[in-house]
Amino acid sequence: MKSKLTQLLERQKNVHVLYSYYELENYLEQVVSFIEDGIQAGEYTILVENDRLYLLIQKELSNRLTKDQMKFLHFVNSLSFYYSSGSYHPPAIATYFTNMVQPYVEKKITFRSWAHVEWSSMEEPLHLIKDFEKIVDEAVNQIEFPLICAYSGERMPDYLKTILLETHPYVLLEDDFIASEQYQSSDVVK
Repeated sequence: MKSKLTQLLERQKNVHVLYSYYELENYLEQVVSFIEDGIQAGEYTILVENDRLYLLIQKELSNRLTKDQMKFLHFVNSLSFYYSSGSYHPPAIATYFTNMVQPYVEKKITFRSWAHVEWSSMEEPLHLIKDFEKIVDEAVNQIEFPLICAYSGERMPDYLKTILLETHPYVLLEDDFIASEQYQSSDVVK
């Protein structure tokens, strides 16, 4: 039986989802299923992930997919992605992302993306995350691709949870998928 998320992605491409995870095992199963479902649907997957978890994901996918299917996976190191300018700077990250997806957009290649957002501490200026998530939400709607933003639930202060629920129209739970009641559609932050 298909998950609610998979069913939605079959009907709608511009889907921006918050995934707040607590157990690594569940996280790995969700990301592997997301990638596998995309590849089965003929979509490329852009995976923004750390090197350590990418090796685990790659190992599991290699047991499920052929070498040709694995070519549909584009890995981006999360540290390089989020700190491409030397610090967490939303405009620089947005530019990095735009440049990364441009070949897919120009060639009209269908893709989806999974971005694991993590820091060594939650001392980052959290207001920047709101700015970035608004930019990303607009990009998801303009380019029309699905994006899962994964955050460790146990490392999120309440203020960040509120920001994320306001900037993601959907929430992926361990066993369910729901619309965010707090979501606030907004214009692009410039």
